[in-house]
Amino acid sequence: MDKERRFSHFDAAGRARMVDVSRKSETVRRATAAGRITMSAEALRMVREGSMVKGDVLGLARVAGIMAAKKVDQLIPLCHPLAITSAGIEFRFHGDGRSIDIEATVGITGKTGVEMEALTAVSIAALTIYDMCKAVDKTMEISNIRLLEKSGGKSGDFVRGESHSK
Repeated sequence: MDKERRFSHFDAAGRARMVDVSRKSETVRRATAAGRITMSAEALRMVREGSMVKGDVLGLARVAGIMAAKKVDQLIPLCHPLAITSAGIEFRFHGDGRSIDIEATVGITGKTGVEMEALTAVSIAALTIYDMCKAVDKTMEISNIRLLEKSGGKSGDFVRGESHSK
């Protein structure tokens, strides 16, 4: 396996290690991830109307996702602690009348990317929605969490093709 294709979180002996980014240049980096939560029509109606007993579901899910993006190094082994410079989460009600699409974008000027931060933000936002709605619908499903795009850094830009985004 050539050097460019090796897993960077393992040394030559196969032991886990945190990647040394001290020699990397700081660049502007950005990552966007997405996912979906599907629920009953009744639960979705309650989320839309703001009538869920626990309160503003999407408002709290947005805050939870942003908070999670700031704590990835405490959740995922070997991730660097990052001083992210921006984080935002958007929700869209899917046309099927049962799903909410979640999209998170995270930015940094730094030596390593923010893909894990964006993916974690989506995951925790979805889990927060689940937690707030589970009294109404325990059959909810969280799905299709994926990186949509990333920019900056040595590996360059990535944009997921449309055929892979659904």
